[in-house]
Amino acid sequence: MNGRISRCSRVLLPRAHSTTASLRQVVPGSLWKLGRLNHIAIAVPDMEKATALYRDVLGATVSAKVPLPEHGVYTVFVELGNTKLELLHPLGEKSPISGFLQKNKSGGMHHICIEVDDINAAIADLKAKNIRTLSAEPRIGAHGKPVMFLHPKDCDGVLVELEEA
Repeated sequence: MNGRISRCSRVLLPRAHSTTASLRQVVPGSLWKLGRLNHIAIAVPDMEKATALYRDVLGATVSAKVPLPEHGVYTVFVELGNTKLELLHPLGEKSPISGFLQKNKSGGMHHICIEVDDINAAIADLKAKNIRTLSAEPRIGAHGKPVMFLHPKDCDGVLVELEEA
């Protein structure tokens, strides 16, 4: 080379465009939007003990225990400022939480709940993408809003609850 620049060493590339701008042009807008984390649900074998832990030991504000017979659970919500914990305890013999607690005697994280702006559009879109739901139609959840659970095998082992915001 002897100090000279080879003509082949300079390659002109087309000017790069913003990746975000390119994606916006190619991908159509979604009919629904994923929102904030609403809560993390924890199955507990002893609701009174768990409620006392968060209220009396940790100093959190907790709700009253509310039965949700259509879901087979009692719930207590623990306020955390930016989100909530939902404590779940079985209500009735056919409670899905009973089976969970049989496998996890000390309790543990049961599911996460994420808000969506349009639950029906989200469900239709996810079903089209082969994400299974645990019921045919949304049901009314603990906050009085429509909810749908997504199959954990389709969500990396996590039971995901969608709740309409």
